[in-house]
Amino acid sequence: MAYNPVATYLQEAEELLAGIEQFALSLGEGGGAEEINQLFRAFHTIKGSGAMFGFDGIASFTHHVESMLDKVRSGALAASPRLVDLVLKAVDHIRELLAVSTGDGASPPPHESLIAAIEDFANGGPATGSEIATEAAPPADAAPAGEQSWSIQFRPSPTLFACGGNPIALFRELRKLGTCEVTAHTEDLPALDAMTPDRCYFRWTITLRTGATENDIRDVFIFVEDDSKLEIQRVSAEPQPGAGGPEEEGRRPAPAAGSALACVKSKESTVRVPSERLDRLVNLVGELVMNHSRLAQAASRHDVPELSNPIQELERLVAELRDDVLGIRMLPIGTLFSRFTRLVHDLSAQLGKEADLVTAGAETELDKSILDQLGEPLVHCLRNCLDHAVEPPEERIAKGKPRRATIRLSADHVGSHVVISVEDDGRGIDREAVRAKAIEKQLIARDAVLSDKEISNLILLPGFSTARAVTGVSGRGVGMDAIKRQIDLLRGSLSLASEPGKGTRISMALPLTLAIIDGLLVEIGPDRFILPMADVTENVELTAAERSRRNGRNVVAVRGELIPYVDLRNTFGSAGDRPANEKIVIVRHEGERVGLVVDRVLGTHQTVIQSLGRFFRDIHVISGATVMGDGRVALIMDIAAGVRLADRADESGAPAKQKVRKQQ
Repeated sequence: MAYNPVATYLQEAEELLAGIEQFALSLGEGGGAEEINQLFRAFHTIKGSGAMFGFDGIASFTHHVESMLDKVRSGALAASPRLVDLVLKAVDHIRELLAVSTGDGASPPPHESLIAAIEDFANGGPATGSEIATEAAPPADAAPAGEQSWSIQFRPSPTLFACGGNPIALFRELRKLGTCEVTAHTEDLPALDAMTPDRCYFRWTITLRTGATENDIRDVFIFVEDDSKLEIQRVSAEPQPGAGGPEEEGRRPAPAAGSALACVKSKESTVRVPSERLDRLVNLVGELVMNHSRLAQAASRHDVPELSNPIQELERLVAELRDDVLGIRMLPIGTLFSRFTRLVHDLSAQLGKEADLVTAGAETELDKSILDQLGEPLVHCLRNCLDHAVEPPEERIAKGKPRRATIRLSADHVGSHVVISVEDDGRGIDREAVRAKAIEKQLIARDAVLSDKEISNLILLPGFSTARAVTGVSGRGVGMDAIKRQIDLLRGSLSLASEPGKGTRISMALPLTLAIIDGLLVEIGPDRFILPMADVTENVELTAAERSRRNGRNVVAVRGELIPYVDLRNTFGSAGDRPANEKIVIVRHEGERVGLVVDRVLGTHQTVIQSLGRFFRDIHVISGATVMGDGRVALIMDIAAGVRLADRADESGAPAKQKVRKQQ
């Protein structure tokens, strides 16, 4: 795949815009000079790169934002809520411009009014709202009034020319700042026959006299600094009271030196790869796993002892390769969490509420294919929290709660799953209102006896909503149903917990990956099924005597505990005679233990999940299939859907059995 610099710019611009949102919101929460500097540098990078790749509209617009932030950075303007609002609007506008440039937008959006607002603020126009404290003094690296002399040591990366760098263009930019003297050092220059044309062997010493600040000078080198050695020292400055002389000040590291070094290390240790290549690699590893299984079965069938050790070694290598390849697709969930701070900020203002989003477990890793499908459910969760659960500030104060609500978004590893939780400190679920609405919609009978958990789960049903009116945020009854449907598609589970007056917690348990899993191979009649090992706790034997001892009830005693079970042979209508001794595979379903009765347990199996395709998209009890070593196909069972299918069979008049779970 050829390198596409424009695609790289678009991707980096989106990352920078996401960072700008975070810094702007941090500024609104009491940030200071560091946030201002980060905002300036991010917009400066977007502008410079945009001009380089022909995005002149973006570069022109961003120039106005950059000029405004430069005045705030120098101390000429104070940061305020109005600045935060303008920066966020600028981010939205740049995203629209990027969408137009990629063909996703119809025409460039007008920006004259936004530019006018930016210019008005930059020129000291009337502020709205209180100012934000930004460490009243100017940034630490701001130069005093008047010109200063600077010594710049610049040793570029040897690959400067190969990457399109041009030191002459850098020196021209420096001359625009003031008087500039450039001295080249040629001691590293090799003999002519050993010279490589695309390598840079020079380093330079530059003496610059200018009224610009160190940040202004460093910005000239912003595109080459990470791969080069750059030292900037002030060689003439008036000593400040209580501070050392010019030499001491010159020896101080620049504020951004640490972050620049970290950035260099980060860029050197990571490689950006298109997701299509990773998907292809996972598919190839999947084929390798299947062919190894076929080879192992063939060697066992023909009793070839010489192949035993090589096959065992191959199994170890394939397992390591599988884990490493799947690990490449694992991304920290913080890349997803960072999107929602802006959502909570904007939606709170729209609804007239005040709320803070607190995140935890951002370093928890999840497969990229799952992360890509998790955004919409979390958006619905947060919108429901703000619209239904979080009270207006006055109501919270009257209840003795803090004026600002707290929404906690967290992720944590629990066994072989990642549990993502959205928790608020709002009013909780009004179960009486939920019950009344369910009766009104004829979802339950008036005399139905339901537990608190079952009443809470009613809000997961399609079309259910307790909102009194349809708004732009809620009221159409598609929020919680959409969340549950998407989590089910990801082979996860959803649970609700709520305490009236104290808050609600929505938990989503998701598998680490959707590509390759460890499964338990079982047999029911002539058919084979795979049960995800992550859900399996143990196996026990079910004899005919044990069946008759329970008087037809589908329960089995395991170490003194009665566990309900589903007879999969009856549920699936399998052909053939039932064996005298069956097996019960005990799995964990929605926090409780449930048994699945099968004919035989054949052992563990590395399972490459294959889609069944559009033809079988309505068969919800099966989540996929895999090809066995002998060429047979085994179906991968969705345990939660299988339990629900058994419950529906009971409710429709099938032979009476012990109820395993009421349908949600």
